[in-house]
Amino acid sequence: MSARLDDRVHDNVSHAQITLGPCSSPGGAGPRKYSLENDSIAPERAASPLLVFLHEGLGSLAMWRDWPRQLCDVGGFRGLVYSRPGYGRSTPRPHAEKWPVDFMHAQAREVLPALLRAVGIDTARNPPWLIGHSDGASIALIHAAAFPDSVAGVVALAPHVFVEDLSIESIERTRHTYLATTDTQDTGLKVKLARYHDDVDSAFWGWNDIWLNPMFRSWNIEAMLPSITKPVLAVQGEDDEYGTMAQLDSIAKHVPQARLLKLPRCGHSPQRDQSQPVIRATVDFIATHT
Repeated sequence: MSARLDDRVHDNVSHAQITLGPCSSPGGAGPRKYSLENDSIAPERAASPLLVFLHEGLGSLAMWRDWPRQLCDVGGFRGLVYSRPGYGRSTPRPHAEKWPVDFMHAQAREVLPALLRAVGIDTARNPPWLIGHSDGASIALIHAAAFPDSVAGVVALAPHVFVEDLSIESIERTRHTYLATTDTQDTGLKVKLARYHDDVDSAFWGWNDIWLNPMFRSWNIEAMLPSITKPVLAVQGEDDEYGTMAQLDSIAKHVPQARLLKLPRCGHSPQRDQSQPVIRATVDFIATHT
C-alpha cells in the first residue's frame, strides 16, 4: 500500500505526545517522550460508541487498511486507530533496546491510558470499546482487567492469553522469512513491512526477539481474566497459524460473560479472512450491550 493510498484511508492522522516514566516505558527505560500516530474516524458522531483499535504484533495504523472505517460506518460508531511505540509512524524502538516479558502489560496499563488522555478521551464518562488483534487483543484484555470501569467492552481477534508451541514455531518461521529478504528484492516480508513502518527493524525485532526469548514461554494472563467485568467477544479462525482454539476456550473458562466466535476457513487475521462476518458479529454484539 502506498503512502498516498494510506492517506486516503486514514485522512485524520495526527500525532499525540505522551511521556512515560522509567518503569512504564515499553523497553524499561525512561522517562521518555513518545509521538504516537493516530487517526480519528467519524469524530462528528459524538454521541456514538467509540471504538479504539489495537493492532497486531507486526501491525500499525495503516496495516488495518480500511477495515476500522468499514466497521464504524456499518455500526455508526466513532473510531480511534493508533500505532504503538516502535511501529508505523510512531516513535521507533531504539535498536539496542529489548522489550521485557511484560511489554504488553506496559502497553495496556501505561501507554494506552496515556494516549487516551492525550487525545482527550474521558474514559470515566464515555468508556470506549477496545478492538484488538493478536498482541493488540491481549493488550485490550489486560487493559480491561486492570481498568474494568474504563472500558465498555472488548472484541478480541485472535487473542493470546498464554504461549503455545504453535505460536513459537510460526514466529520462528517468520524470522527466517524476514532474514531471507535481500536488499535487491522488490518483494519479501521485510520489503512489504517497510511500507508501513518508518523503522521496519524496530517493529520486527522488538516483536520477534521477545516472543522467541525463552523467558517469554512463561507469559500468561489467564489469572487476570476473571477481573474483566465487561462484555467480551472473542474471535478466532480455525486455521490460525499462531494459536489454537485453546486460547478462546481459556477466555470462556475465565470470563463467563464472554461470547466466542470460531470461524472456518479463517487464519490469524479474522478481519481480513472473514471481514464481513466479523463486522456483522461486532456490530450486533455492541448493539446488544449498548
